[in-house]
Amino acid sequence: MRYFITPRKFVFLLIGMVISVSCENELDLPEAGSRADTMPPEANFSATRDVNNFDIYTFSNLSTSATAYSWDYGDGNTSTTIDGQNQYAAEGVYTITLTASDALGITSTFSSDIEVIEPEEPDAIIPVILEASFEDNSLPDGTGDGRDSWRNSDLGGVIQINTSSSVPDGSQAAKFPSDGSRIAYQEIEVTPNTDYTITYSYRLEGAGGEATVAILPGGGYTDLTVAQGAAIVEFTGSEEDYTLTTLNFNSGVSSTVSILIYNASVEARVDNFTAAVQ
Repeated sequence: MRYFITPRKFVFLLIGMVISVSCENELDLPEAGSRADTMPPEANFSATRDVNNFDIYTFSNLSTSATAYSWDYGDGNTSTTIDGQNQYAAEGVYTITLTASDALGITSTFSSDIEVIEPEEPDAIIPVILEASFEDNSLPDGTGDGRDSWRNSDLGGVIQINTSSSVPDGSQAAKFPSDGSRIAYQEIEVTPNTDYTITYSYRLEGAGGEATVAILPGGGYTDLTVAQGAAIVEFTGSEEDYTLTTLNFNSGVSSTVSILIYNASVEARVDNFTAAVQ
């Protein structure tokens, strides 16, 4: 027996095949709006230490094509914020891991190490006192009259120079006439919150007078009364023979302190300044 496909049956068969193929292809289509097949997430970040706290780090998220994030800071702390931040309880090397994922659950992981270590404190500045023994030509460039570094006309007249073979250092010392009209003043650089020692020698030409050396916070003084009232530490003495004197002080918040020298009633001599970190 022979079978024949009529034109009408052939049309229905062809339509059925097209519908079947179309349904199979539809099952392979990605979800609407999904880009996971062409743009999977890629995790990445950078780490920055806080300028004021060595144990605090901020992590900037550099990931792409991701919608959710999971941070592991390497010390047991975690978060799910976009960017990360963590304070570490102890020094050490920590592995930070960022897992980035997209809406389809595709994930990417990136890890990087940081070293948490407290930086060493820089060495404290040893102050440089210019013309410390009031000698001629003792500035770093080989010039100076022994008192150039000690001038402040707002506070008083410039000191005189005493030349003698009996001064504590060299052959010259600062001389302050008995009328108290002359002062010596010099600003020096220091490290804040550091303990310092300044030494010097002084003497008076007779009884009944006094010589004062004061350490002032900061600089820029233009009024003698204000300067005298601002002293961190000072010493007023009346010895008639050269006497070595020590001033101990803490610089506090200042990166500059000022040395102020003045006298009263009797001519005074001052010489041989030194400065050191305690």
